[in-house]
Amino acid sequence: MNYDWLGMAMFAGALVLLSFGFSVAFSLGGVAIIFALIGAAVGEFSFSFFNAMPSRIFGIMGNYTLLAIPYFIFLGSMLEKTGIAEKLLETMGILFGKVRGGLALAVVIVGALLAASTGVVAATVVAMGLISLPIMLRYGYSKELAAGVIVASGTLGQIIPPSVVLVVLGDQLGIPVGDLFIGSLIPGLMMAGAFALHVVIVAWLKPEVAPALPPSVRIGGKKLLVRVMTVMLPPLLLIMVVLGSIFLGIATPTEAGALGSVGAIILAAFNRQLNWAALREVCDATMRITTMVMFILLGSTAFSLVFRGLGGDRFMENLLINIPGGVIGFLLVNMLVIFCLGFFIDFFEIAFIVIPIFAPVAQQLGIDLVWYGVIIGANLQTSFLTPPFGFALFYLRGVAPPELKTEEIYRGAIPFILLQLLVLALIITFPQIVNFLPALSSSPAPI
Repeated sequence: MNYDWLGMAMFAGALVLLSFGFSVAFSLGGVAIIFALIGAAVGEFSFSFFNAMPSRIFGIMGNYTLLAIPYFIFLGSMLEKTGIAEKLLETMGILFGKVRGGLALAVVIVGALLAASTGVVAATVVAMGLISLPIMLRYGYSKELAAGVIVASGTLGQIIPPSVVLVVLGDQLGIPVGDLFIGSLIPGLMMAGAFALHVVIVAWLKPEVAPALPPSVRIGGKKLLVRVMTVMLPPLLLIMVVLGSIFLGIATPTEAGALGSVGAIILAAFNRQLNWAALREVCDATMRITTMVMFILLGSTAFSLVFRGLGGDRFMENLLINIPGGVIGFLLVNMLVIFCLGFFIDFFEIAFIVIPIFAPVAQQLGIDLVWYGVIIGANLQTSFLTPPFGFALFYLRGVAPPELKTEEIYRGAIPFILLQLLVLALIITFPQIVNFLPALSSSPAPI
């Protein structure tokens, strides 16, 4: 009897457990044990596969690339918990206050900057929802525009480097994380630019939905200059140092993350916000997210071992390679599966379960893995924003005031979803958008 279906049944079992709210790591590990027993009972699985488990666990613990994750989480948490991100957003809002839609533009820019320092969607959306949403509503902004620009800007953490998402993708695809960072820079800036352009056009066509700040709350002259120099410039320099050290090849992403963490501590001390309470909160947030990632990795390792032992990897490879349409057909199925999974489960589960199955097929089909990684990140960014299950929408709903209805958040997100799909279509159609900077950085210097 043919038991090829057992591998696919593992995915269904894991999704069922996740839909009931069970812990991701234990859902994956539990499904692995159950199907290992089923496979052994029907003679399709050998428990000798588990002999590889210890070496894989030690390989995870010794993975230098994954060490960048706690560093970047620490960096972003330090900027958030010590109020540096809040002051940055306020200053940016004042700077653009004279312009129609200035507050919304400030949200887009600060969202991109927070993305470049945290790479964690939840932290960015919650921070901007708490800080900027009440201010925008107070000064007469449309609820839909205010909600849409916050959730959209928050998802930029998926694609703008240095992103935790890109670190995990680089590890799972087996490609240098630095190349992935460089390749995602232009697409990330295109996303942010598209959002900013949308805000400018909407404010020009409908001034009442995005008014300028009243003169009573604006500041100018020397006072504004001092605020820009003391509040805006230091975080910008920190982000430029972190990204510049990676792009110039001076530091690895892990080393740059460590440098950024030290820089964030210095900034907090400079702003007189560094204290034991803040440091404890930052360390706690970093430890919680890092531990979650590590446990998911352990569960997904057991899952992938059993999946391979049941022959699921061969079954999926044969199925995906023989999809009608070749590379185009594979990409279409790939993007559709990842997009749909993004409605229900977080990025880490997708990266550790699905990517190891798709990546070998992509390599066999001759797809450039840096480009492939960037379009996966952009795809997930879109899925996290799409109603009714987009994670970013739920994050904002959790911190939004009662007067902002869920349907208003959904309606506000739709224009930004269309913009994201447009940019995704462009980077799929024109791979040079992704490959230009990595090719430039790897080209030999002229003699």
